[in-house]
Amino acid sequence: MQSYEVNFDGLVGPTHNYGGLSYGNVASQSNSQQGSNPREAARQGLAKMKALMEMGFAQGVLAPQERPDIGALRALGFTGSDAQIIARAARDAMPLLMASCSASSMWVANAATVSPSADTADGRVHFTAANLNCKFHRSIEHPTTSRLLAAMFSDPEHFAHHAALPAVAQFGDEGAANHTRFCRAYGEPGVEFFVYGRSAFDPRYPAPQTYPARQTLEASQAVARLHGLDAAGVVFAQQNPAVIDQGVFHNDVIAVGNGELLFHHEEAFLDSAGVLEQLDSKLAARGGRFQAITVTRDQLSVDDAVRSYLFNSQLLSRPDGSMLLVVPEECRANPKVWDYLQGLLDQAGPVAQVKVFNLKQSMQNGGGPACLRLRVALNEAELAAVNPGVIMTAQLYETLTQWVDRHYRDRLDEHDVADPQLLVECRTALDELSQILKLGSVYPFQL
Repeated sequence: MQSYEVNFDGLVGPTHNYGGLSYGNVASQSNSQQGSNPREAARQGLAKMKALMEMGFAQGVLAPQERPDIGALRALGFTGSDAQIIARAARDAMPLLMASCSASSMWVANAATVSPSADTADGRVHFTAANLNCKFHRSIEHPTTSRLLAAMFSDPEHFAHHAALPAVAQFGDEGAANHTRFCRAYGEPGVEFFVYGRSAFDPRYPAPQTYPARQTLEASQAVARLHGLDAAGVVFAQQNPAVIDQGVFHNDVIAVGNGELLFHHEEAFLDSAGVLEQLDSKLAARGGRFQAITVTRDQLSVDDAVRSYLFNSQLLSRPDGSMLLVVPEECRANPKVWDYLQGLLDQAGPVAQVKVFNLKQSMQNGGGPACLRLRVALNEAELAAVNPGVIMTAQLYETLTQWVDRHYRDRLDEHDVADPQLLVECRTALDELSQILKLGSVYPFQL
């Protein structure tokens, strides 16, 4: 039976704005309070989905969330009608209103961790929604994320869904941004690679000094247990705390993997030699041949990697077995990074093509190509069981583009966030979107 890796990209929400909410994310903080263009942001994301679909890659879409999150503001003590709550939050606690309007759910690499059926004890695809409890504006996402995933992958014969881990510091979970999978073929047993920033219970693990380590070892271990993974097919590795302090808030800012290949910076992990040895050994035991492309500090600095988001790229397998590397325009704008990529192509290695996308609206808020997608490996039967409304087609692209043009503003700043009409616009748009994508009632205002 043939198997596929399907990339489900997050659709940018109508309240896309630069709130500067993510401490430790250099781009998010440096562009704080600038005016954003939600319509352009959504169109840029859709353009990437369409282009990859046209290149023959399986592509899906994951809907945005309702914003502002009135329920979250009510839970924090704001009362009255929806419009009154927005007005009171704008007057008394503008940072909380900005957080409740964050469109960060567009970065669906943080939505969940996914294990394919070839790896799990019960032979189903397992999803665990990420609690994202390191940041308030992200911690409010997982209830809707769980409903969206359940509406997309609804068949219990093929799919299993787990609630987010307890929302406490010991189980900080940031989803697939700190998880990847190596395999000879998508439908064969593979090695799942969990990267964490700290241990909640063992003080021997060094921690970063400036920025928070968001993912814990204990959260990664819990997800592996929930998914029924065999220890022979799991590797846990610690991020280098020194690079977290340089803005590497998730592992996917400094490493990306696909198939049998890991593309990473030499400073990504605390014990690089030991990590690579484990991956090589465990993948070999499953019939694979592990490969690593290691970018040295002499070739590119961590700062160049963070500013260009070179590693926040997508590695996609082409039919001939070679790989396509999808990078943001910022890689071409950085001479050192672009020279490196040209040299990489000249080596005639596993990466045979580099494709550049303009994702400026997302990049200015701290997310590149890899942040925008959740990877789900599916066999033919599982793919057939996915809600067909969320699979990208030429017609769906046209429908979503027209939907964006009808409902999205082309300018949004802090003053617009305080406009109660923005909530009305968001709900109107999402009500229509849930019908376009055949999701049913998934949003709080629909329940």
